[in-house]
Amino acid sequence: MNRPVVVTGLGLVSCAGEGVDAHLAALDAGAAPRTDTETFAPYPVHPAPAIAWDGQIPKRSDQRQMEAWQRLGVYAAGLALDSAGVKDDAAFKQALHLVVAAGGGERDYAADGAILTGLREAEDPGAYLNERLQNDLRPTLFLAQLSNLLAGNIAIVHGVTGASRTFMGEEAAGVDALRIAQARVASGQIDAILVGGSYSAERPDVLVIHEMGGFLARDGYRPVFQRGEAGGFILGSCAAFLMLESEAHAAARGARALARLDAVASDRTRRAAGSVAASLEALWRQAGVSAPERVLSGATGVAPITTEERDALMRLAPGRRLTALGDVIGHGLEVVAPFGAAVAAALVASGRAREVAVTAVGHRRGEGVLRLGPA
Repeated sequence: MNRPVVVTGLGLVSCAGEGVDAHLAALDAGAAPRTDTETFAPYPVHPAPAIAWDGQIPKRSDQRQMEAWQRLGVYAAGLALDSAGVKDDAAFKQALHLVVAAGGGERDYAADGAILTGLREAEDPGAYLNERLQNDLRPTLFLAQLSNLLAGNIAIVHGVTGASRTFMGEEAAGVDALRIAQARVASGQIDAILVGGSYSAERPDVLVIHEMGGFLARDGYRPVFQRGEAGGFILGSCAAFLMLESEAHAAARGARALARLDAVASDRTRRAAGSVAASLEALWRQAGVSAPERVLSGATGVAPITTEERDALMRLAPGRRLTALGDVIGHGLEVVAPFGAAVAAALVASGRAREVAVTAVGHRRGEGVLRLGPA
């Protein structure tokens, strides 16, 4: 069985604002995204917009117990449920499955700082580190870092109580979340699933982590494909959720199908010279991409992978409009593929394109290609 899978709901939040219209406007404008160059200088970030959380998270107690990445995700999930017309349908949500791709959160900065400071002077650094980790870190810290906490909060706040699955693992996690969600609906295992993720860029710890790998851009914003040999990504606070349904299920309940998610293909190369281009070319064929009017690239900006991806896409889709998502919302790691799919669905639904290809090439490993077309 290979049932058509359609998108019936979208929830988007980023520095461009919230909702589909704000993101299509930002895509059309082509202007530099809102950027904070001061708070974490020399590392710029694309911050989240001001949000009235009560619109999707009515209880203040729920808002207080969530960190920013969770609030963003729960809010975007609520927008997707609203968009799909099922926000108040308790029976639908009780049977609704959920797939989440997210990194996690919550560091105890005071404990981290004290441990790192003491480590400099410790006579036996290994023993000191073990002792401090055992005594200083509270037991709930690890649980608070797990992506299934976001799935749990979506279940609590929105009443989505079907089976859930969560993924961690940077850009590839978002690709696989979509791939599995699409496959489960297409195969007939389930009729509807909510899939997406969230990321908070405004955290010192994530900037430290990525700077240690040499992945961050510095100083100011430059378009993704113009970052040259220095390269690097600019992290963006963002969240995206999509409602996927079988075409028959959506039609039976009178829901508008915004677009069809035809295929999600993924790969994981060893990143030798030319491997990304070869992977994209194979995934392009696997996903059945033919002549897309638009190509949305999740390119990170990291060199030399980004240049290799750009050149490959120009060969695969010559003369087509190529847009880097990083030039609209920044880089959201696990959220890249879901956000690209959501924007692509919005482009199709609005009549701006009949076929849109989306790429998600990881800054270290993992490649993905998605194809969306008219429902």
